[in-house]
Amino acid sequence: MKIQSQKDFFSGLMFTGVGTAFAMGATSYNVGDAARMGPGYFPLMLGIVLALLGLLVIAGSLARGDGSDGRIGAIAWRPLTLIICANLAFGVLLGGLPSIGLPAMGLVLAIYALTFIASRAGPSYSFRTTLILATLLAIGSYLVFIVGLKLQFQVWPTFIS
Repeated sequence: MKIQSQKDFFSGLMFTGVGTAFAMGATSYNVGDAARMGPGYFPLMLGIVLALLGLLVIAGSLARGDGSDGRIGAIAWRPLTLIICANLAFGVLLGGLPSIGLPAMGLVLAIYALTFIASRAGPSYSFRTTLILATLLAIGSYLVFIVGLKLQFQVWPTFIS
């Protein structure tokens, strides 16, 4: 059989692999049965469903083409790198790096850094739009996590608060 759509084939392969890994990982917990579910029941069933859906996508990529080329293009390194760096910056700024003397900068600055770094990954960049988005995300995160859920995050850098 010939692969008609590389995108579908490799997407299905990824779904199958992740689903199988989750299902295998869930077996280390008490699974139970449908009437008395254990902590491993839901991840096991979710992993099985994901793996089966992945096999279905793989079968579809082999059986028929969708009319498009279906080839995988080049890897977009710049957006990939910027998104990973944005997440790393968020983690470092939120928690700090005490081993090298970097204090925690707080939730608000971490969200602003995340938003501004990640926004550079897109094809167009607008400082004003990014500033508005970062402000809305910071306010929303504060309301949800600090006010609503009462989680103990450092909101501002130590030198401010």
